[in-house]
Amino acid sequence: MKPSYKFYRCCYRLARAAIGIFYRFRFIGKENIPEGATLVCANHSSMVDPFLIVFAFGIGCQMHIIAKDELFRIPIISPILRKLGMISVNRGVLDANSVKATFAYLKGDEKVVVFPEGTRVSEDENVSAKAGAVKISERTGAPILPIYIPRKKPLFSRVTVTIGQPYHIEKQPRKRSANDYTLLSEDLMNRINSLN
Repeated sequence: MKPSYKFYRCCYRLARAAIGIFYRFRFIGKENIPEGATLVCANHSSMVDPFLIVFAFGIGCQMHIIAKDELFRIPIISPILRKLGMISVNRGVLDANSVKATFAYLKGDEKVVVFPEGTRVSEDENVSAKAGAVKISERTGAPILPIYIPRKKPLFSRVTVTIGQPYHIEKQPRKRSANDYTLLSEDLMNRINSLN
């Protein structure tokens, strides 16, 4: 299903109004958002996180969020997610369709949201970041934009989302090893967490 910007804007307004009942928003570092293709990477602790990222970029920028494929198996939810331009990913395997869709959006100078931890992580958990984001950045040349979202978000509180400086994963003449990608992924999470 082809994404619909008109539908996206409608859902944006509804979500902003609904979630705005429970939270107040503050966005720091919006001037760091680059033009064009961007791989937006954030920590992930609750279902509200994707909405906070979308609100940080505003209604004028359609975001393409990578989400677990289980959500796309729900009959009523699946067509909505696809019309919003979200990307399904099977977290247990190398998902060629997810990679292809991500590359297509980035090639079209659009913005893709990735949660490098691969799942929701609470404050007292320690989860290693997956290497997918840094590999995509390396192959496409799209900059990574680190974003920090507070893991604790009490209802009726102000949530501050901090947007860091974009950076690139430079290509190298030799093929990087698995350990190289592990270190790059750790560096990405360090950049995200340092915004706290």
